Amino acid sequence: MALTPFAVHDLAEAVLGCVCAALDQAAAEIDGQPGCPDCRACVVPGAPAWDGCDDPCSDQRAGGQLTVNIARLYPSGINFPAENRDVQGARGCIPPPVTAVELVITLLRCAPMPDETGCPPRCTDLNAAARILHVDAVTVYNALLCCLPATGGGRRGRRFVLGTQRTVGPEGGCVGIEQRVTVALPGCSKCPDGEVS
Repeated sequence: MALTPFAVHDLAEAVLGCVCAALDQAAAEIDGQPGCPDCRACVVPGAPAWDGCDDPCSDQRAGGQLTVNIARLYPSGINFPAENRDVQGARGCIPPPVTAVELVITLLRCAPMPDETGCPPRCTDLNAAARILHVDAVTVYNALLCCLPATGGGRRGRRFVLGTQRTVGPEGGCVGIEQRVTVALPGCSKCPDGEVS
């Protein structure tokens, strides 16, 4: 089945909303945990620029940067999420049985920096930043496990495979996590050129 024009973007928006809601819930339950970055939470084209992990834009909001971007889109099939390298055919619209999209969720927060005299951050500051990072890591992971199935409709929900989560940074005053997830996209019954699949 061919993809609808907004299949990828709608999924990315749904993932952003899901992760943002989970971060806000964690902040409400855990003292000192920042919520979803209010000023910099968006779907981005390509890899995110690390330009928004600083303080919040107002006193009542959480700082940081949350982004969702597309790493790759590829044909898959029965063995989802494995790539299907079979030739689809030269005539008509013959889409793959499943189209997979790999999303990258990146959450950045401020990292402790050396002081004005060049002394390294204190261990208490590093520990506090590590605690926030670790809670963020589990929150993002759990958010995807809990809400991704509901974004696809149907009896069984959307198929997906959680990929690697890794710590990124500290770099330029930012530290955070990068979580990958591969999702099976729903198709449509009509191909872009008007041929029925």
